[in-house]
This record gives sequence, C-alpha cells and structure tokens, in this order.
Amino acid sequence: MPPLRLSPVEFRRLAGHFSEAAADFVAGLDRRRTVSATTALDTSAAFDLPLPEEGVGEAILRDLDQLAEHVRAPTGRRFPYVIGSGEPIGALADFYASVLNQNLTAWRSAPAAVTIERTVIGWLTEAIGCQGFDGSFTSGASLANLMALAMARESRAPANEDGAQPCVVYASDEIHMSIPKAVALLGIGRANLRLIPVDENLRINVNALEAAIEGDRQANRRGIALVASAGTIMSGAIDPLARLAEIARINDIWFHVDGAYGAFAALAEPAKLGGLSLADSISLDAHKWLYQPLDCSVLLYRDAKLARRTFSYSAEYVKTLSDDPIEGFAFFDQTLELSRRFRALKLWLSLRYHGLAAFREAIGENLRQARLLAQLIDSEPTLELLAPVELSAVCFRWTNAAPEALNDRNDEILRRVNQRGRVWLSNASIRGAFGLRACITNHRTTDDDVRAVLEEVLAAAEETA
Repeated sequence: MPPLRLSPVEFRRLAGHFSEAAADFVAGLDRRRTVSATTALDTSAAFDLPLPEEGVGEAILRDLDQLAEHVRAPTGRRFPYVIGSGEPIGALADFYASVLNQNLTAWRSAPAAVTIERTVIGWLTEAIGCQGFDGSFTSGASLANLMALAMARESRAPANEDGAQPCVVYASDEIHMSIPKAVALLGIGRANLRLIPVDENLRINVNALEAAIEGDRQANRRGIALVASAGTIMSGAIDPLARLAEIARINDIWFHVDGAYGAFAALAEPAKLGGLSLADSISLDAHKWLYQPLDCSVLLYRDAKLARRTFSYSAEYVKTLSDDPIEGFAFFDQTLELSRRFRALKLWLSLRYHGLAAFREAIGENLRQARLLAQLIDSEPTLELLAPVELSAVCFRWTNAAPEALNDRNDEILRRVNQRGRVWLSNASIRGAFGLRACITNHRTTDDDVRAVLEEVLAAAEETA
C-alpha cells in the first residue's frame, strides 16, 4: 500500500479505538483530578520523545492513555480564566470536519461548509439580537478583535494603500490584552491606545472617556475606535454599551464590542447586554460560553462592503469566475485568513442536536451558580468578594490575615488549592488586591462543584496556616 494510506478496515478499527478512549475519558471526568499531579519532568519524560524513523503503528493508542493523565481535565470544577467545556457533539463534529478537510476560502472550494458557516452566522446574530449583521468564524477573539480594529482604521483613517496614519483608540484599563496587541500590529501604536479608568463597578468611566476624546480633539488627534467590554476578562464587568454607542456616534468613532466572554449571556438574560446591537462590530467566542471545543470564534460586523474593502486583495489564481452571488462568494475577500478550517460544523451540529433552548438554560444555570458562589462567600466570615458578580466570574479573597500579608497569603492559598487538584482556580487582581477567581462557563458544573470551591479554599487556608 502507498505511504500514509490506511485501508477502510484499519481506519474503522482505529477510529473505534479513538472513540472508546474519548468516551472513557468523558465517562470518568467526575472521578478525575481537575489539575493533574504532573510535573515538568513527568511531562518531558512522557512526551519529549525522539522522532521515529519507522512508525510505531497502533502503539500510538497508548499515547492517548498517557495524555489523559497529564491534562487539565474539563471537569465541572475547572474554573480558571474563561474557558469552555468541550461539548461532546461539538467534539465529534470536529473529528468529522477534520476527515472532510474542507478549506473554507470560497464557495467553490467548500460549498456545503461555506453555506453552513454563513447559516450559523445568521443564527448567532438573531440569537443575540443583532439581526442583519454579517461575519465569519475566526481562530479566537484575538484575531476577531484585530480584524475589527483593522476595519475601524480603514473606515476612519485608511491605511491599506499608503500606510498607517496617526489615530487614537479608546478602551477601559480592564480591556483584554488582545486590544493592545492589535493596535501595535496595526501600526497605530500602543501610545495611541487611551486606557480609560473604570468606575466603582469596574466599568469604563464615561466622564473620563468623554474628557479623553475631547482632549484628543483639541490636540488634533483623530479618534477612530471605541472598544467596549461585554464581560471583562477579570471580573465580568459589562461596560454601558448603549451609552458608549451614543458617544461613538456623536464623535464619529467606530464602536467595537469585545463580547468574547459575555455576549452570549444575551441568550439567557438579554437585558444585561442592552445596546449590543448598536455596535459596528462584535467579537464572540463560542469556545467560551457556547461550550464548544477550541477553536471557535466569530467576528460580526454591520458593513460587509467595508470588510471587503479592508481585507480583499486577490491574486489571479484565486479569483472567482462566477457572477452568481452564492457560487461567487469568497470568505477570503472579507477576512484576514485564506486557508480556514471548517469551524462552524461543530456549532451547527451542536445547536441542531440540543436546540438553542438547551444552551440558553445552561448559560442561565452558570449565571445562577455564580450568584450561589457569591452568596456562599458572603456567608463565610473569612472570605470577601473583591468585585460585583455581573456574569459568571467571581473574584474573592481570604481575609483572616494582617492587611500587609493579605496578598501573599492569598497567593499561598491559591497555589495550595490547585496543588490539591480537585478544583482549579485562577488569580485575580482587583485594584491592587490579589485574590482568587472562579469563572463558571462549563455545562458540566453542578451546585456541588460550586460548593467545592469554598471547601477547597478553606482546606487550603488551614493547611497553609
């Protein structure tokens, strides 16, 4: 048989083994440590292997068992950062998408896949109350935010032909780190990113924002974009979207909403996201709060013509020859990417299998569980909340120490919680206070998992006393 070929029998047998390993992993999640006990030496010994000249064949199946012992398992007690839970239908769809191996450059390259992606974009815009928006799937919100700011720049200070012009971007000092990266990569420069202070609820201070815009106008500096957070990465704070949309309109500034974390909360509690539909562009992460396997993000925008003006540059060999608006459609004319994997399939199948109502219910449960955790913290004398709980991120700290020792003490407790392995938390920094952070974006999380946070923190505090 030619190199790399598998017979249908071999493929079916191996696919069955992979399927069994995956099913065993999911079935045993509740019994697993969320943080494996592995060390750097352990992982190096397991996986830093020499490249084989001759293949090892089905011995690779043992690698799957080894791998499962060294991962951060997506149990219901995985609470750091903002990370989804790898919904199983989406995972199976990812496998099938890889077998189909469609390249979503244009309809002619992948007709079914392109049609499905455009359909899912329509579903999502309707689900979050942004009917009429266009968009495309991306690898993550970092790319989506970069593309949104590229569109903002091209709409207000065009740079594609003659290079970047001096301009200014506004965001709160709680904005995601992808925004400073984007302004650097676009040639705007981080010195021209105005990081506006936040109010007592960790939302952008509107008065300070308006003063910054006016100050730049007086200095003849052109503001091109205002970036709002629909769920800051640290505390889940939601900027006042409707008010910011008005400020952007008055000042002729592009209004982008980084909704990677929180925008999908609009499915369960739409009132939290009032003003979302007023944005010029929105980034979304389905691999966060639609529970999908990585990578599965989306950039939505109002103006598809502007997207094409920003990203279209076609060589002869990729030009479409059809005048039909469907068969002549090319994603590469309105995205940064050319080669693109079939990311939409997992969400297409997952939404069709479960229905939108199931996702709405799951998100609603996570919001309720965050409020439950906040209540448990409030009822424990040695703990305190560090920030309001607006979405599903809960920032808190241990308080039974001298003020000057609190940061070090909480650092100690966090390390011990994660060493214990049952619960995985991340750190929080709120106005200089070091704390612990649990973010619930997991369809597997139960109320007992939420209670385990307090149990583990109190046990870690006692062990490190």
